Amino acid sequence: MDLNSSIAASRLIAQQRAMDVTANNLANANTPGFKRQQVQFADWLSRQSGIDVPRGGQILAYTQDRATWRDSQQGALSHTGNTYDMALTGEGYFTVNTPRGVRLTRDGRFGAAPDGTLADSSGNAVLDSNGQPLRIPPNTTRLAIAGDGTLSGDAGPIGKIGVVKPNDPARLQAEGATLMNAPTGTAPVAAPGIVQGALEESNVQPVLELTRMMNDAREFQFVSQYLQAESDRQQSAIDKLLPANG
Repeated sequence: MDLNSSIAASRLIAQQRAMDVTANNLANANTPGFKRQQVQFADWLSRQSGIDVPRGGQILAYTQDRATWRDSQQGALSHTGNTYDMALTGEGYFTVNTPRGVRLTRDGRFGAAPDGTLADSSGNAVLDSNGQPLRIPPNTTRLAIAGDGTLSGDAGPIGKIGVVKPNDPARLQAEGATLMNAPTGTAPVAAPGIVQGALEESNVQPVLELTRMMNDAREFQFVSQYLQAESDRQQSAIDKLLPANG
């Protein structure tokens, strides 16, 4: 593949990645606690080592997919009236115990499992401030959740919901739409600001994401057409330069 096609192909791969990320944002526009993502591109410069660029030459700039960053902006609150639903109005994440270990989430769609364990929508146990599963006593008819995460039932305090923040937010690893893995560890949040009977909506703005998707698709189409035209040009040149058989 010649240089022109190689550079164009790098852009094509980057645009495909951008469309995939935008499509995922749109798919999760109604997922509570979801944070929109965006790709970050950079130029990868190709130089000859140890010499200056010759007269008439230039440095080759390939498109490089450097990273995907997550927008941590707070989503709007939606009041559901469900006793077990919870929304965080400040920093931090709830902690849940999954088959892969402890994970972080801002999706507060919680409920009581048959054994009384407070669990998320996937059945993962919600953990308290000591990293232990929270259990609602049998026959509890009234459940109150304070802003600091303290749970109280008919007989008094039950426990305190664990809310933590990652030591290095830039290294959070997404697992699915709402779960996060914090490989660098976490620290407790002193004042999490929990709202009972509400959910934090996704911070995705569908109109903005749809506009971005259309722009990405146009750029992808433009580069694809360029590559096809370049391929046709090279084939035409080959056909003219090589003698016909026979």
